[in-house]
Amino acid sequence: MSSLADLVRLGADRLAAAGVGSPRADAEQLLAHATGMEVGDLRRSALLGEHAADSAVTAYRGLLAQREGRVPLQHLTGEAAFHRVTLRVGPGVFVPRPETEVLVELALEDLRAAGPAPVVVDLCTGSGAVALAVATAWPPAQVHAVELSEEAHAWAAVNVAAHGPGVDLRLGDATSAFPELEGQVDVVTCNPPYIPAWAVPVDPEVRDHDPGLALYGGGEDGLEMPLALAGRAARLLRPGGVLLMEHADTQGQTLPQRLREAGAWSEVQDHPDLTGRPRVTRAVRA
Repeated sequence: MSSLADLVRLGADRLAAAGVGSPRADAEQLLAHATGMEVGDLRRSALLGEHAADSAVTAYRGLLAQREGRVPLQHLTGEAAFHRVTLRVGPGVFVPRPETEVLVELALEDLRAAGPAPVVVDLCTGSGAVALAVATAWPPAQVHAVELSEEAHAWAAVNVAAHGPGVDLRLGDATSAFPELEGQVDVVTCNPPYIPAWAVPVDPEVRDHDPGLALYGGGEDGLEMPLALAGRAARLLRPGGVLLMEHADTQGQTLPQRLREAGAWSEVQDHPDLTGRPRVTRAVRA
């Protein structure tokens, strides 16, 4: 038997040495997962000097070794918290990031003004994070989502079944999805692949584990896919409908400018994330 407090200290030290950015928090989450506890309960038990069973210690050490190798924490626990939803994630699907919650909050602002049963389409839904965050926070919305990757779609299907069985989830190409909804959609959300091919992510968790299909946007500036998806959004949205698209922090001027040049949009404005970096472009269908 080993002290929970000692195990957390051991894990935090090992993960810090491996370059993990949040070593103590990760160690706590891994130990909570190994012991079957919630993190809050784990912290209380550690303060009381309680110990872990040998089987949990063995499992924890195995998880630590993988996290030291920079396997994403969410792949090891099988979960990612996003907005008000806890999603199932793993290999083959992009792990949702906290900065994307800004996109959700902006979408909710527009949905509140869109009428009693607004229609929402989420392009490139991945794990279903944005679609399910919107569906759970604004139940009157009619939410549709599409994903090209079969692996990611499978994860999204699990999450939709758990959190939003009313969400219309489809497997297919976002650039041609939902032809029956053209001209009828109130809000299109999209967290597309947008990284330029030359800007390979530094973090091993992203570079080695997030699927390339979800990362790289094509073209020298990474905007080939985002602009194609914006073109699809223009066809889906009613006049006055809103597109909300996430982008890299280096695209806070270029994406809005390209949308203005396209001629289909008015009121194009960029919005920062919680760290102050450019993150989401909002554009109204002219």
